[in-house]
Amino acid sequence: MLLLAAVPVVHADDNVTATFSGRLHYDVARFDNDDRGTDERANDDLRAAWLAVSGKFYGFDYKLETEVAGQRPVARDVYVARSFGNTTVTAGQFKQFFTLDDRGSSNHIPAVERSWLAQTLAPTYRLGVGVNGYQQGMFWSGSVYSLESIDAWKTKGRAAGGRAGYAPWREAGHVLHLGAALAHEHYDNPGANGASPLRVQPRVAGYFGDNSRLNLVDFHSGRDVSVDKYGLEVAAVHGGLSLQGEYGGALYDDGQQRARVTSGYLQATWLLTGETRPYDAKAGRFTQLKPAHDSGAWELVARIDHIEGKQWPRDLSADAWTVGVNWYARKHARVMLDWTDTERRDEAANRTLDRTGVLAGRIQLDF
Repeated sequence: MLLLAAVPVVHADDNVTATFSGRLHYDVARFDNDDRGTDERANDDLRAAWLAVSGKFYGFDYKLETEVAGQRPVARDVYVARSFGNTTVTAGQFKQFFTLDDRGSSNHIPAVERSWLAQTLAPTYRLGVGVNGYQQGMFWSGSVYSLESIDAWKTKGRAAGGRAGYAPWREAGHVLHLGAALAHEHYDNPGANGASPLRVQPRVAGYFGDNSRLNLVDFHSGRDVSVDKYGLEVAAVHGGLSLQGEYGGALYDDGQQRARVTSGYLQATWLLTGETRPYDAKAGRFTQLKPAHDSGAWELVARIDHIEGKQWPRDLSADAWTVGVNWYARKHARVMLDWTDTERRDEAANRTLDRTGVLAGRIQLDF
């Protein structure tokens, strides 16, 4: 079935085309719990099962994508777009333009989990209208969007944001990337009148670590909340070595209280088998690796991560370091294995809440 689905369907006059694609991510996690807090339990699950159709329709690009791994389907990219030279206008639901780590597909990120900065600050898939373009190593993008998505309609509000950057070096194996992003979001009545509360609760021990959530921000009184976000990013590629780092934050204000979240990470990868990490200068992001050998490509990964949230009287933080190895068996097949050591702290009380280690793995197929 997947082989048939991967074959593009083209209309006779080429005005209408359709190509099917998808991904399967099967994740597993084993935990090393200390004697503080609630223990995490070993688990495994089909984390992602996406199906999509994309193509052209009389001069317009389109994409319809859904996640079918959960109890009910969830819409991802659902949009139409039109290009005008180096500029593209997109309308519908699409991933918003914020952070280098979030702009890359989960098929291509080098660690099982994204950075905490991407998990907490990136707006991900929202309904809106966006514009993006590129010119001589510069890329830019901006959008106005609703805080609702097709499936999360209880989050009320509106927002605008943008991301821009420059890659003075952008050849294969020789990349320097600089970027920045800003966003302003306005949440209507969080916690009242049918609107969802506004909470920032990253799973610091990974996808299966529900007991290690860190409740950084919580607005549920019904007062409107204004949020200002920023992010700074830098990355470099030299042969098989790539370096990447970001720092960002958000300020929350409902007129009576404020909260602040700051986060940053540093990440390094090293391809042992002669490949170099692919970079798309037009979009300012990393893309899919194609192994140079029939035996596949091997990659080592290391990352340090930090996040802190302050909302009186809370002051909570988390730190983690991750090491991992990836085997790219083919361009569309990968096996990942990470070890992450995490620590949650209550900074106001000057005490460690818990320390949890997690061994996370993934078998990934995409087409």
